[in-house]
Amino acid sequence: MDTIIDIIGATVIAGLVMLGIANLNVYSSQMRFKSDSDLKLQMDAKTISEILGNDLRKIGYAYTGTPIITANEKEIKFYADIDSNNVMDIISFSLSDSNSVISENPNERILYRAVNADTSKGPSLGMVNLKFTYKDGNGNITSDPIMIKYIKAEIWVQSSSKVNENGTDKFISTYWELTINPRNI
Repeated sequence: MDTIIDIIGATVIAGLVMLGIANLNVYSSQMRFKSDSDLKLQMDAKTISEILGNDLRKIGYAYTGTPIITANEKEIKFYADIDSNNVMDIISFSLSDSNSVISENPNERILYRAVNADTSKGPSLGMVNLKFTYKDGNGNITSDPIMIKYIKAEIWVQSSSKVNENGTDKFISTYWELTINPRNI
């Protein structure tokens, strides 16, 4: 009789240990996926920021007039010799609607970068919103293309798939902001 009780006790303890190991494995996998998603999110936001920053710094390069054509909250269009070939280009940035992206995240959009009439649309990189703010030399908000000296771009990025965080599945998000002072305006 004592042997049977010992065997049942050992089986229960072994079961509890195995259950604990399985639970730890599931938790570890979820944390690894969340950590990877956070890292990818930050890398995507940085990539978008570098694309915008590179072109916005070139506003007015090799142009003698007022280089900014359109300056509103959702779009910017400007003149610049973007590829240094002595031919003036018109560059614009705008955001697509959410129907343009096939993704688990219904909020994802594509950043359109148009050089002259050639629109290149790249991956969405999880972008869900883009907002431009324009400031004069004193830091006051302006929409007058002649007065603009600083351009602030705000970028919101979300994960393409849901991540389990604290027991709920949701899209994780990040925010990135850059302010550019183009030399040629």
